This record gives sequence, structure tokens and C-alpha cells, in this order.
Amino acid sequence: MLYHLFTYLDRVFDIPGTGLFQYISFRAGMALIVSLFISMIFGKKIIRYLQKKQVGETVRNLGLEGQMQKQGTPTMGGLIIIASILIPALLFARLDNIYILLLIFSTLWLGGIGFLDDYIKVFLKEKKGLHGKFKILGQVGLGIIVGSVLYFNDSVVIRENVVNQFEFVSTDALLEMDRAIPRDAVQKETLKSTKTTIPFFKDNEFDYSVLLRWMGDNYHKWTWLAFIPIVILIITAVSNGANITDGLDGLATGTSAIIGVALGVLAYVSGNMIFSDYLNIMYIPNTGEMVIFIAAFVGACVGFLWYNSYPAQVFMGDTGSLALGGIIAVFAISIRKELLIPVMCGVFFMESLSVVMQVSWFKYTRWRFGEGRRIFKMAPLHHHFQMLGYHEAKIVQRFLIVGIILAVISIITLKVR
Repeated sequence: MLYHLFTYLDRVFDIPGTGLFQYISFRAGMALIVSLFISMIFGKKIIRYLQKKQVGETVRNLGLEGQMQKQGTPTMGGLIIIASILIPALLFARLDNIYILLLIFSTLWLGGIGFLDDYIKVFLKEKKGLHGKFKILGQVGLGIIVGSVLYFNDSVVIRENVVNQFEFVSTDALLEMDRAIPRDAVQKETLKSTKTTIPFFKDNEFDYSVLLRWMGDNYHKWTWLAFIPIVILIITAVSNGANITDGLDGLATGTSAIIGVALGVLAYVSGNMIFSDYLNIMYIPNTGEMVIFIAAFVGACVGFLWYNSYPAQVFMGDTGSLALGGIIAVFAISIRKELLIPVMCGVFFMESLSVVMQVSWFKYTRWRFGEGRRIFKMAPLHHHFQMLGYHEAKIVQRFLIVGIILAVISIITLKVR
């Protein structure tokens, strides 16, 4: 909203300073600051309100050290995260940008599903919460909507070979490319495409339409049959991965913040003509605006971590974890970096994989030998390390270090081919 207001003031009245809102970096910085302020200042008041209403976590006794001390800790703190993301995004991002609208919608959609799950657990005293099939149904529904918008909407385009190779780029040129580009300015030479980025390959682009070559000469028309299911799979996997990871104080929050920083870097270079040309990657018009949203995302996670770090004063619940995972998935798909998710979201991936491996092996051995056997002492993976005797805070810190390493690897894939 402020972007549109200050753009009007700049053009009509030429008020000094109003032109700053044209710059993505300025608005991203402001979104980060406001997000931190909301999550840290107002977050404390929300925590007190949750305590007053006795919105406490119900903990099952799994025999883990320090587990029962978490009993009664306020949950549904994901409301703090969602508010800290959406308010700065609404204030500083362009609300006529299709990617921003899609991210706002995804946040509310999955946040709503998570809130319903938490509400059933806390207020209706149903320990299992919302039935798993309804969660999956909600995630599939969002995947259909996101996939359809990204495939059919005319604003979702890419440009290839947009500028000549630069021998020298002036400071003025770099500053100009940091400005928000009018929609009309990116209509020429753009094309609808289902290409995405595939890491570690020299020709680092992959077109989903290739999966349907067997359908004949007109296979391009049916690419949505492959694209939309892939979007559904990614959104479901990443949102559930974040949900599974949210088992130790600060783990999901810290990991999400690290992933958010990596996504912000990737979005900025993909939405900038000069940097995308220099790095020889596809230029995706209007995705630079997403940097503002992800800045608010990182600020919300860091601010929430102030209260969620060990020992946690509040838990995000499914309200926060499902929303965080969904935002990461939709963001990565929008900037055509979804095939980087197994690396960038490696902590989520390993946590989810440990659960799949544990359950599958237990069922197989029970069928094969009449007695279920386990690969890990307990799944997900962070509980396995707890059972080995590692302190919760040490596990979280080491997982975050791994997350930083994976985020750096994700960024350098821009040049490693």
C-alpha cells in the first residue's frame, strides 16, 4: 500500500524522499525491520494473551529428556509469525504483483488449516487434531490453485537473453535495476514457459513439457497435466516437512529463516536483468518484488526465535509450521528453483525421510519377520539424537549449522554447473 501511495506522491508532488519506495532493497529492509518489531514487541503481548487463555501445549510422554517441562507452554504462536509476515508485506510490497498475491493467499490458506488443527487440539481437547486426510486435502487444494495460476496467468513469464553481456556495469545502472519495473515494461520479448532450473548441470534448464513427449506433436498443450501435480507434491512435501521438523525449540523457526535468506538472494538475482545476464540464468520479470515478502518472512522467523529458542516461551504449532513450509514451497516454485529444495531444505528433507524410512521398515519387518524393527531409535531424526543423549539445544544448533551450509551450496549452484 505504501508503495502505491509514495509513488503517487513522488510523481504528482515530487516530495523529496518519496522516490525511495521505488527501490526494492529499501522496501525489503523496511519490511524486515517492521516484521522484527511486530514479532518481538507485539509477540510478547500475544504470548501473555495465550497464557491468560490457557492455550497450552499438550505433551505426550515419550521418555525424552526435558519433554514434560514443555507441558502447558503456549502454542498457536504461528499467529505471531503470520501477522509479522503479512502486515509488512501489505505495507511495502506491490499489491498488483501476481507473485505477492499468491504468497499472501498461500500464507492465509495453510495458516488457516494449521489454526484449525491447533484449535481442535487445544480447545476441543482432541489430541490428534484435524484428521490427516483433511490436511492433505487442503494442501492439494492449494497446490491446484498455485499450479493453475503459475501455468495459466499471463503475468507469469520469463525472458531469455534479455541484455548483451556486460563488460562494465555502472553504479547508476545497478541502482536503476533495483527499482520496481512497471508491468508494461516487461511485456516485450517475454514468453510463457514451463522451464525451471536444474542444479549442477551445464545447461541448467529443464522443461516440464519434456515429460509428455509421448503424447505426440501437441504435447506442449498438455504440460499442465505434469506441472500441476508436481506443484501439489512440492507444496505438500515441504509444508509437512516443516511441520515434522517443528519438534525442538527453535529448530523449524531457525531453519526457515536460513532458507528464507537463500530464497531472497535467488529471487533478487532472478528478478534483476543485469545479475541474471551475468550469471547466465533465466530472467523472471516481477520476481524481484518477492524479496520484500521474504524479508518479512525472515524478520518474522528471527523475531519469533527470540521467544521460541530454548527454553521456548511459545510454540508456533501447526498454524506456523504449515504456513512456513507452504511459503517456502510456493516461493521456490515461483522463482523456478523448486528442484533445489532437496538441497536448500535439506533439514526438512532428512526429517521427513527419517519418518518415511522408520515407518516403512517397521511395517516391512513386521510383515516379513512377525516383529517390527526400527532404523532409528525414534523418528523424526531430531528425536533419534535426543535418545542418543545429546542435549536439545546442541541438536538445534548443529542442525542450523547444517542448514547454513546447505543454503550456501544452494546459492553457489548459480555458478556451479
